[in-house]
Amino acid sequence: MKEDRRQAIIELVKEQSIETQEELLDLLQKKGFSTTQATISRDIRALRLVKRHNENGKSCYALSGTGGSGGVKFYALFADVGKSVKSAGNMLVIQCAPGTANAVCASLDGLNWETIVGTLAGDDTIFCVMKSEQDAAQLRDKLNRLI
Repeated sequence: MKEDRRQAIIELVKEQSIETQEELLDLLQKKGFSTTQATISRDIRALRLVKRHNENGKSCYALSGTGGSGGVKFYALFADVGKSVKSAGNMLVIQCAPGTANAVCASLDGLNWETIVGTLAGDDTIFCVMKSEQDAAQLRDKLNRLI
C-alpha cells in the first residue's frame, strides 16, 4: 500500500544516510515492499525529500526542514493520506490513512504554528488542541479543502 511504503521511506530516511534511489529501493525491498525505481522517484517528490550533506559530507536524502518547504511537505502528505477533520470547541480530530498519523503529526508539529497548543498521534488519528474555537474552525476548513 502506498501509505505504508511512504511511511517506511520516512522512517528509513530518518534512521539512515541514503544516498541514491537504488539504495532506498533495496532497503524497501528488504522490508518487504515490492516496488520500482519509478515509484520511488514519485514517492520522493510527493514526500518532498531533499538532498542534504550528512556529517561525512555525503549527499543523502532528508525530510524537508521546518522552514518554508515544511509547509509544502505537510500539505502534500496530508492531501495524500488525510481522510477527515472534525472539530469540537478548540479541538480537532484528524483522521488519516492507517499507519500515517505519526508522520502527518510530526510534519504538522514541524510547522510551529502558534495557534496549535499541542498534538497527539495514534496509528490513524491525530488529536490537536488549538488556542481557540476560531483557530480550530479555520484549520479544520483548510485541511478539509485538501482532502
